[in-house]
Amino acid sequence: MERKSRFSQWLRRPRSGAGGDTGTGAATGAAREELLLAAAAAGFPLAPAAHPSGYGCSCERIGCPTPGRHPVSFAWQTLATTDADKVTKWLRAQPEANFVTATGIAHDVLDVPDRAGRQALDRLTAAGIEVGPVAVVAQDERMLFFTATRGTPDDEDEWWPCELDCHPETMDEHPGLRWHCRGSYVLMPPSLLPGDEPVVWLHGAERPLPDPLTLLEALTDACAQYAGERQDHEPAHPWPIGR
Repeated sequence: MERKSRFSQWLRRPRSGAGGDTGTGAATGAAREELLLAAAAAGFPLAPAAHPSGYGCSCERIGCPTPGRHPVSFAWQTLATTDADKVTKWLRAQPEANFVTATGIAHDVLDVPDRAGRQALDRLTAAGIEVGPVAVVAQDERMLFFTATRGTPDDEDEWWPCELDCHPETMDEHPGLRWHCRGSYVLMPPSLLPGDEPVVWLHGAERPLPDPLTLLEALTDACAQYAGERQDHEPAHPWPIGR
């Protein structure tokens, strides 16, 4: 309950340039730090990410395709850690930075459109199926279901990298279900996107990670329904749109 209250406080904090006393800023900064350290303690490997700069990106790349959504370093997979001292050092050195969590190490993420995710969550809850941590990316955008990882089987032929599902920088081509595993990442709550759109926990990082297969049927069914509704309400064209 305390963790949820602290997150609500962080989300309501004054934005850059909006005024507000430094005491409030320090308190909300401490709450954010506590949430990220709690995620690291729960086993989520973290690495620093870019943050919004106006409606652009702190990376200063002209026309950055994923402002505030990508790691700071190309070595993010190597840097990702659950070490509290390292995470604290990053937080103090880069107080505005978002953070990503590398998938396929300790956990995977099933990433679906928000509307499909909420429908699947209702179905799973009604069926008494335990879901793990769940995050929401921006308003009505995406929902992230954190699960146990498929790991690295002894027989590598039984396992595939994330690129077969999607790639972090080309996700617009995959509007349905995205399975983030080895070689991918997702933003870790609490984060902010351009336009002050938040990435928030719906169910926190302290929840046990479920087997992804226990969620997959409900999520794929909801995504199929979502895709059908999209096509019913949009002009006919090949999907996804070709380049």
